Amino acid sequence: MNSMRTGALALLVWGWMWGGAGLADAGTVRIGVAGPFSGGQAAFGEQFWRGAEQAVKDVNAQGGIHGDTIELVKGDDSCEPKQAVAVANRLVDLEKVVAVVGHFCSASTIPAFEVYAEAGLLAITPGSTNPKVTERGFPTIFRTCGRDDQQGVVGAEFVVKQLKAQRVAVIHDKDTYGQGLADAMKAHLATLGLKEVLYEGLTRGEKDFNALVTKLRSVKADAVYFGGLHSEAGPLVRQMREQGVTAPLISGDGIMSETFVTSAGGPKFVDGVFMTFGADPRKLPTGLSLVERFRKSGYEPEGYTLYAYATVQAMVAAMRATKSTEGAKLAAWLKANTVETVMGNKSWNAKGDLKISDYVMYRWTSDGKYEELPR
Repeated sequence: MNSMRTGALALLVWGWMWGGAGLADAGTVRIGVAGPFSGGQAAFGEQFWRGAEQAVKDVNAQGGIHGDTIELVKGDDSCEPKQAVAVANRLVDLEKVVAVVGHFCSASTIPAFEVYAEAGLLAITPGSTNPKVTERGFPTIFRTCGRDDQQGVVGAEFVVKQLKAQRVAVIHDKDTYGQGLADAMKAHLATLGLKEVLYEGLTRGEKDFNALVTKLRSVKADAVYFGGLHSEAGPLVRQMREQGVTAPLISGDGIMSETFVTSAGGPKFVDGVFMTFGADPRKLPTGLSLVERFRKSGYEPEGYTLYAYATVQAMVAAMRATKSTEGAKLAAWLKANTVETVMGNKSWNAKGDLKISDYVMYRWTSDGKYEELPR
């Protein structure tokens, strides 16, 4: 806690020098981008960085923030909670950032956001969906994605009403995000009059799921819901198919990366896997020109790329409107205004959650790509 208070004091002093109450002299605005840039979930960190980096390039090309240039600072938490706290303290105390884009894994975001909240920084996660992220009353904490208690409902509705499943197995990775998502789905499943035939956790980093697949066969599951990330979902679905379990696998936004195909061992194993995610931002009119620029550069802006871009847009809009970098002022402005982003107009409630969430269902296809299902 002493480190947190020291960081907060340092930030306030530096914010006053830079013009926390008003952007006076030209200088540099430092924004942190925190997430997994190494380890099994590095693909999501790459999405964050690509989106934020392009947004900053575009803002700086337009004159920055009242003449001040934005500089990004990378913080690699590897989706490890303790490392995330260390990253948060470094961004606050040493890097002197005034806002943070990130983190990704909810288990990392939740403790890291305590550091930012203590320091009075604006922090917006493009990808952490656990409800606890915004349920603790921190005024400067936001997200540009939905919540697990929203996508769990969409997943359960799809399993029951579209797949017509009767024997549903619910699996999770024992992590804050994965188990939270699985529990949300399980809870809504009950409201639809269906009780799962199996509820079990696996260990993050594990690769041998043959014993679990045997259980799925024994309970005769006709649908398997998995709360977790692509690093475990891939091997799980491959081993299901290799053992003759043909039940569809349904998951959440944790497998929204083409790395899922690699972890599964190829497109043939992911064909027919379903997942929840926001309506594909690459198809929105507000982001078409940006998507085209990304593709011309050789990068496909999948997953959370445009979410990170939109997050920077929200931060910049607040800084320009308030002529400030003070977290409290930025947060108050965001909760009172709508921001035009590449993902359409975004507005937030008092908790820092989006007022409108747009989870839909996707299906992975035989060519290793995913497509949004008709609504």
